[in-house]
Amino acid sequence: MITAETLRVVTDKGENLGVLSRTDALKKARENGMDLVEIAPLAKPPVAKIINFDKYRYEKEKQLKKTKASLEAGDLKVVRITFGAAAHDLETKATQIKKFLGKGHKVQIILRLRGREMRFKDLAKQKLQEFLGLIAHPYKITQDIKPAPKSFIVQIQ
Repeated sequence: MITAETLRVVTDKGENLGVLSRTDALKKARENGMDLVEIAPLAKPPVAKIINFDKYRYEKEKQLKKTKASLEAGDLKVVRITFGAAAHDLETKATQIKKFLGKGHKVQIILRLRGREMRFKDLAKQKLQEFLGLIAHPYKITQDIKPAPKSFIVQIQ
């Protein structure tokens, strides 16, 4: 798969073998029972490494999973509440938010207003602040309460 005629070859231990032809590099790799993998194809000359390809692929997959897991930990979770929600419903949502915060997620809380509820924006904002008081887990507000077209939104972490 390597198309370059000459390569700068490095061993799995980091030793520089210098610039070799592709056939010589392949011979060295076969002698050690390893594979020749092109690491930097755009370099002049391209850099190839003598390594065990299966181990290399395993390490790359492991690294990819680790980065993916760290990205998922910072996901944004959305919790929607309504203006007329009962106290028990709000307590249940607060418990769910506590779980999200415990796992390191950011949480966006949306208080939706429907129909005539949109006339009582002051009460809605007050209700959202009261709901924030129900959350037992320590948090910080990353985005203050702001009005949206038919709702109020706050983001906590």
